[in-house]
Amino acid sequence: MITRQYHDRVFALHDALGIPASYRDTTPLALYEEPEELVQTELDFYGREQRLTPSAALAWKAMCSKAALAGIELVMISAFRGIDYQAQLIKRKLERGQNIEDILCVNAAPGYSEHHTGRAIDIASLDCPKLEEEFECTAAFAWLQANAAQFGFSMSFGRDNPCGIIYEPWHWCYTA
Repeated sequence: MITRQYHDRVFALHDALGIPASYRDTTPLALYEEPEELVQTELDFYGREQRLTPSAALAWKAMCSKAALAGIELVMISAFRGIDYQAQLIKRKLERGQNIEDILCVNAAPGYSEHHTGRAIDIASLDCPKLEEEFECTAAFAWLQANAAQFGFSMSFGRDNPCGIIYEPWHWCYTA
């Protein structure tokens, strides 16, 4: 359940970033509250500690182990991101001169990112650029398509998804 305090915090961040008030009424994305419990998983590709909910962390580790048996290395790029971190991502893009409409096709507004749930993971392969469409051409992506559902993961943003987010073959969310 979304608390009033969280709701107010999210929309104060939206106001500060210039996200139109209409966003919350028009986006098909859900408003997500941050989880009460997160556990450390591993260092990501960049050497940063990452966290997931306990069930997502267990599923991620099991999925990585199974992939490794098939000769596939799944590389974590990012996992949990709080709403303040999400706001900073957007703020940096605004400071670089990007407009908010374009940013919101790549990054969900604070409160609306699956990363806030502690169940979403951006996944990469060492044989292609990170967070690029080219990931769909990797053995890791093919393995995920064939096997991720067995571990409770699904790709959130396919081509022409109804959420208006760009195609993200690297973004997978634990939904079990």
